[in-house]
Amino acid sequence: MGPTRKRDLTAAVVAVALAGYFVTAAVYPGWFPPITVWTGVSLLGIAAAEAVWGRQVRSKISDGMIGDGGGRLHPLAVARTVMIAKASAWVGALMLGWWVGVLAYLLTNRSLSVAVDDTPGAVVAAASALALIIAALWLQHCCEKPEEPPDNAGATGE
Repeated sequence: MGPTRKRDLTAAVVAVALAGYFVTAAVYPGWFPPITVWTGVSLLGIAAAEAVWGRQVRSKISDGMIGDGGGRLHPLAVARTVMIAKASAWVGALMLGWWVGVLAYLLTNRSLSVAVDDTPGAVVAAASALALIIAALWLQHCCEKPEEPPDNAGATGE
């Protein structure tokens, strides 16, 4: 399993943004619920939790606290953390695509007073989704084994 590729996440954002734009155009404003600034804040909460989690994991890995025992990080816990980070990155990409699509529709239809009212909520939701992607990629990066310093004695053959 390799790291999450940013180009795959970008492709997902673009594809969902296009779909989100057309879905929003089809159902807005008749069936669309109001978008408040609180709409996407839950994604920001998850992003903050993953950033803190990444800091803790990175600290334990860099201190060499991998393995069994008290206060140590079990290797399966690291693998599960990577899976959560990958899943979160994809959820963030899909949500960012959706909110970019909605925001594109709202910005192109500023003549509707409802669109003007919903724009700040869509901006906050898109920013929260972007924060989730960044935090998830950070968490995934924190699970990597740190680089080993070069062994000078072994390199000279002594």
